[in-house]
Amino acid sequence: MKSLDPRVNRLPEISNEVKPKAPLDQLGTFEVFVQAKENKPFQHEGIVHASDIELAFVLAKETFTRRFTCVALFVTDTRDVFVSPLTESNINAYDVLPDATENLKQNEESFLIFHLPKRGKQHVLVGNVMASSPLEAMHQAKNTLQDGKPVFNVWAIRENAIRMTSEEELILWQSLPNKKYRDAADYKAGDKLTRFLEKNKS
Repeated sequence: MKSLDPRVNRLPEISNEVKPKAPLDQLGTFEVFVQAKENKPFQHEGIVHASDIELAFVLAKETFTRRFTCVALFVTDTRDVFVSPLTESNINAYDVLPDATENLKQNEESFLIFHLPKRGKQHVLVGNVMASSPLEAMHQAKNTLQDGKPVFNVWAIRENAIRMTSEEELILWQSLPNKKYRDAADYKAGDKLTRFLEKNKS
């Protein structure tokens, strides 16, 4: 089933066949994942267009993390995100995966696995597995990363295709105590609006 969400339609479907990437006639798209707080999972936040992954990282920082609390982010080329079939109702995406062909467990690498827990929400990182292909990674995740609730879509991304936040870059998101004006949450606009409406009600 095809999604009406253009973000989903950009992503390659899962396959054991490794195909060369098609040449681009414009700037590529890169998926952005943000970690809002320590010990919270990374969540898909959106995309940026860039000429390479380093510029994508800079643009992602400027676009998605300037106005709210964040501790880290990472980006990856859209063409490196492999997706399962998209399901609805109570159908689990893991239950409709194509069969994985047998392999000799050679050339295994780490894949990050993301779940879509609810339609209309964002994909959330749930863990990583070792596998030889994106499809095998999803089958591995089916056995180890499910929590019993239906998953409507699964993403698998090779860890070595991701531009992570380095230890030296973590300082980028540390707000100084005297610069709370940078945090949108500190303005409490909702509370001010409520007080204003209550004042003008009488």
